[in-house]
Amino acid sequence: MILPPFRLHRPKSLDEAVSIAASCGNDFDYIGGGTDLLPNYKNRLNPRGNVIALWDVAELAHREGRSFGAMLRLNDLAADASVRSSYRGLHEAVAAVASPLVRQQATLGGNLLVETRCYYFNQSHDWRAAKGYCMKADGDVCLVVPQKEICYAVYAGDAAAPLLALDATLTIRGRGGSREVPLRDFYQPDGIRKHVLERGDILARVTLPAEASGYRSGYAKLRLRGSFDFPDAGVAAALRLKGDVVEDLRIAATAVSMTPRLFPEVTEPLRGERLTAAAIGEIAAAIAGGSQPVRNVMFPPQYRRRMVEVFTRRLLDRLAGPASAAA
Repeated sequence: MILPPFRLHRPKSLDEAVSIAASCGNDFDYIGGGTDLLPNYKNRLNPRGNVIALWDVAELAHREGRSFGAMLRLNDLAADASVRSSYRGLHEAVAAVASPLVRQQATLGGNLLVETRCYYFNQSHDWRAAKGYCMKADGDVCLVVPQKEICYAVYAGDAAAPLLALDATLTIRGRGGSREVPLRDFYQPDGIRKHVLERGDILARVTLPAEASGYRSGYAKLRLRGSFDFPDAGVAAALRLKGDVVEDLRIAATAVSMTPRLFPEVTEPLRGERLTAAAIGEIAAAIAGGSQPVRNVMFPPQYRRRMVEVFTRRLLDRLAGPASAAA
């Protein structure tokens, strides 16, 4: 398939990128790695007349301790020994994205902003024309849950779940300057209106709190093939223990709803309690019960919900074990 025509812009700074976006009206997309955007363009999924490349914006490609530029390549994060030792869940998530070749190009910010996916959306133009267009591209009705108000395309990024569990904050640059948004407040439950970014905003940095390195964390992913595929379900957990007592526990799921989500109603009552085998089983069942996937990807909802339970139990068994097991 051939890309549609567009004008490519290559700003050198964030301010220049935001200024170019303002001059393009609504007819633009930003591009980082392009591993999601360009295949969608080839399928004629909402292409724009202007593409603003962030490749030359140097400030987006730097790591400063626990603050990560949005243009950092996933392969570099996966190869970073300090990420593996301090933020194991993030390491496991970025190392599970797609394939080595894709990770060479894909970026951290791009994975957080990955387009929501659906069986009826991620198809060729001819396929969609034959079936009937959905509200996410060219149509006005959701074909998963038929109605015209909410798109049920599923969020399908990997990095968001461990970053939610580690309580990350995003730095966003827009026409009004920079602002900080907790990741837990960033996503919105609609496959089209996906997050709080305003048109022209740029996700600039991802910052973890100082205490994040004190958590044991991990990530598990369900996908059809052992490489390349987006998650059909994923679970991340971050655990801080004092002896064998839970000081804090956060669990996040991805690819089972329009947003990645935390489950504080399940985990917060565990503070001050021992993480026994029985407690782990109850937590896993509650997380699965709170996940509400619909039939919008390859695996059926019941199987995805069951695997959320399995992954949660496995992660907590691992993280609650000896420190060496989580390292």
